[in-house]
Order: sequence, then C-alpha cells, then structure tokens
Amino acid sequence: MSEAGSGAPGIRGGLENGRRGSRYPTLSTRNAERMGHPATGVLYLHATMSTESFSVSLIAQGKHRFFTLSMPSDVLAETCFVSTRHDDPDGGFQRQLDEQRAREIAKYIDEGLGTIPGSIILSAQPEANLSYDGRKKTIRFEKIRRAFLIIDGQHRVYGFSLAKASLRVPVVIYEGLGRVAESRLFIDINTKQRSVPNELLLDIKSLAEYESDSEALMREVFDLFNTDGASPLQGLLSPSDRIKGKISRVTFNAALKPLIASFTGKEPEEIYTALRGFVAAFISGAERLGAHGTIVRPIVFRAAMQLFPQVAQRVKDKGVAYSTNSFAEALAPMFSRLKVKSMTQPPLSQNVLFGEMSEALRTSFTL
Repeated sequence: MSEAGSGAPGIRGGLENGRRGSRYPTLSTRNAERMGHPATGVLYLHATMSTESFSVSLIAQGKHRFFTLSMPSDVLAETCFVSTRHDDPDGGFQRQLDEQRAREIAKYIDEGLGTIPGSIILSAQPEANLSYDGRKKTIRFEKIRRAFLIIDGQHRVYGFSLAKASLRVPVVIYEGLGRVAESRLFIDINTKQRSVPNELLLDIKSLAEYESDSEALMREVFDLFNTDGASPLQGLLSPSDRIKGKISRVTFNAALKPLIASFTGKEPEEIYTALRGFVAAFISGAERLGAHGTIVRPIVFRAAMQLFPQVAQRVKDKGVAYSTNSFAEALAPMFSRLKVKSMTQPPLSQNVLFGEMSEALRTSFTL
C-alpha cells in the first residue's frame, strides 16, 4: 500500500491527494479556516512545518515494532493519506472510500452517541522523520500531510475530519515498513480480523508477493484485457471492485482458471491473443442475436469461457489462425440456434447455460 514519496493519492475530504493537483481538500473546512484558508474550493496546506510529540508505548511483535498512543483527530486528518487500487493501480491497496459511511461517522461523533475505540493503524513514511526517545518514551514527527499512510481506518479518519468535534483517537504506528510489508499487513488485518471484497484482496496479492503462479498468469491476462486498446473488454473490467455492469477480477479468474491447463507453456500475451479473438467473436455474435452487453453478466461470461476449448478445437482443426473472424465463423451456427432469452435471462448456473450453448454448437456442426 505504500508509496510514501511518489505522490500516491489521498483520501477524500479530510486528507490530501498528492498525485494530481488534487480535487480532494487537504483539510476539513473547519481546520482550513483555523489555519487561514478559504472555506470553499480545493484547499492546499502551506502552513509552516512543525513537529508533534506524543507519549507512546513501544511494542515488539515478531520482527516488527510499533507504537501505541492516542492522537487528536484533527492531527490525524492533517497528517494521513491513503492509496487506493482505483487511483493507484501500481502501489495502492485500499478500497474506494464510501463517503456516506464517513459522514455517518462524523454525525455519530458530533451527536455524542457513543465511542469509537478501535485503533487507527498507520505506517510512518520517511517524510515524517519519526524518532523515538526511549528515555522519555515519546515519539516526534513532522506535522506534514503525508506523514502516515493509513493501513486500516480510512473511513474513521475521514469521518473525524468532517466532524465538528475533536476527540482523541487510539492509534497504532508502525515504522520501517516497505511497500510489501504494508500490503501484507493490510491483507492480514482484512483476512484475519474482518473482510474486505475478494476483488481487492486478489488485486493486491502481487503487491504483497503472495501470488501463486496461476494467479500471476491470470492477473497478467486480465491486465492485458483491461489495458490493451484492441481488447473487446476494455472498459468492461473492474480490477479491484465489484461493480454492476463490469466483470470483476474474481469472476474473470473463476472463468479462466479451468482453461489454464489448456495453455501450458504459453506466455500471457499468447493466451490473451487467442482469448481476445474468441471473446470479440462471442460479443459480436451475441449482439447479432439481440443480446447486447450480456458478456458482463457473470453467468454468461463464465459459460462463454467454458465453451472456448470446443470452439478453439474447431478453429485449430481447420488449420487457421485464432483470429476474430475464425472464431466468428465457428460460433455463427451456434448463435443461429441459440435463443436470445438464454443470454438476456440466463439460468442461475453457468453450467446450464454452457450446456445450452454446447448443444447448439454440437448440433450445428457438420464436416
């Protein structure tokens, strides 16, 4: 998750987005006004650099050490940032911010309804210049907007920045973590303590160096489909979220995994080229059938991919290249027999839909 010095994007509202000249405010309006900034528009922090000092407890667990302390919520809002997979595909690993959830936290704080005892977990960045005084049992750091990367608690921190009230918040600060260690800690927290979307965890496994060989292969094929200008699925894929109208990485991997054995020894680019022609032909055939846009339905996509070996074998038997035209010719008789309802109102199981497609393909085949 980390990217301390490279301009990884920040959280909305209370935290700063460092990469793009930010559409996100640096501070909450309340804090901005306190520091003499206008209360409207995009805000940037240009205050004189200062340091903060807090009493801490130093805890060692395994090879890591971290500090536990309490910190004012406005200091958190002014010194923390996050890096999401959506805004930073290379180095981010946080989920997208749910602004409504953060606003509910702010309301909860301002109405004095209760307490939020869970610790915010941070990773000190080199820019913070964090130092520990063992004799006084204190830490000191630069009060800058990119001092700490949020590993867990982005919605709470954003909620704190929106709240009118200020409160002290329990905080855990790790020091000396690299990008791999930060992303691994994020995975550990969200698998051993509470769940985040499988799409996001799968998307950042490469960052944490947790991928198996097959997962790495599927990731590269997915990324080619997602980024190549000639991809028939460009704009229809979602790497780290589950979004209606798009194929998630989890759905894509579930569809591709059974085919891996068929591609033994092939490079990701070769696999992508073969599948690209097939998917393009399948989408074209579905559109002629009147089933526009149905490829993004998980059942349809997985059933289509399940059909690939049969169709690819027919193309291979003809001795022609795995091109869109070759796949389209092989699929055309199937689409002439398949009912549009099978695509627009697919059954609940991809195996059932695959059976219908396979039967239509089989009965249309002649030597």
